[in-house]
Amino acid sequence: MSHPIARAIRYDPSRWALYLQAVIWRALMGIGMFLHKLASPRPYKPRFVKTIDTTLAAMPGRVRLVFYTPKDYGTPKTQGKKYPCIVNFHGGGFTMGNPTDDCRWATAVCEQADTVVCSVDYRRAPEHPFPTAVEDGADAVMWLWDNADSLGIDGDKIGVSGFSAGGNMSLTVPLRLQDALLRRRGAEPPQVSSDATVVLPHEHRAVKLIVAWYPSTDFTNPREERRKTNTRPDKELPRFFTKMFDASYLHPPKEIKLDSPYLSPGVASDELLAFLPDEILMYTCEWDELLAEGIRFRDRVEKLGKKVKYEMIEKVPHGWNLSPNPFKADVLAQTMYAEACKEIKRVFHGGESLVPNK
Repeated sequence: MSHPIARAIRYDPSRWALYLQAVIWRALMGIGMFLHKLASPRPYKPRFVKTIDTTLAAMPGRVRLVFYTPKDYGTPKTQGKKYPCIVNFHGGGFTMGNPTDDCRWATAVCEQADTVVCSVDYRRAPEHPFPTAVEDGADAVMWLWDNADSLGIDGDKIGVSGFSAGGNMSLTVPLRLQDALLRRRGAEPPQVSSDATVVLPHEHRAVKLIVAWYPSTDFTNPREERRKTNTRPDKELPRFFTKMFDASYLHPPKEIKLDSPYLSPGVASDELLAFLPDEILMYTCEWDELLAEGIRFRDRVEKLGKKVKYEMIEKVPHGWNLSPNPFKADVLAQTMYAEACKEIKRVFHGGESLVPNK
């Protein structure tokens, strides 16, 4: 089988340049993430990895699922125990990043919420542009749902989380997943497409919680307009990064529907957003071009009756939690992860909310 980028350049030779850029920046980001993992306390290492076949994307492939588990997972004293699971999607503009990048977040969830984390190695652009990442994410959740018992996971306690592009996926995967589950059950409404509204009177079947960290929610708003909303332009992502991300993922540009709910959940219909889980945790950054659209999304889902725990983290830029400092772990990141874990524990294990809306 030829490489995906080789197939792509038959129709658009400029994709080679994007691919080479992505390879270089992936390598550099990998160095930064290596340093990120060195600071004490060291994060958990993955416990095991599963590789699954995709079923939803137009281009078939395989996706790795990287699992982090509580320390007592699989021990004799926990035999028969079923753990909740958070399915995590890493950031990187749908172009860079790896499933182990969020190891410190995974460690916090395992330790503080007694919950398994499954980090998805979804296929990245430019080799695999929209909507492949979202479809791979939905495949991952469906596979977990189907195999929960053999993994020691409670299939009724599955949530999703993600950072940046992964934060977008934490909102769009549940929508794509709902459509896939309805089709699997033969409940497909007439004329349903990937961009159509699915309206059926029942709750989300597989995802009970969303934890979205500084997500992108509205690609219909041009990048330059988004940048104008940032109160600290000196802290924003460099333009060459966002140009590379958009050119890689939003391809072919003339065919992508920017208002697709699987790309821009912030402009999806109320009927479709009603299918999101009732419990949503959302964290935005003060110095981020995605802040304004994040606030708009929060307001919309709150009006739909969702239980939204929202916080804007002050005086931080996009991606603030992934410091490459090998000598000291980010104290603020540890604090925010702990807050989120309290909410995860509340949803999955019971108890009162410990985190007020801010």
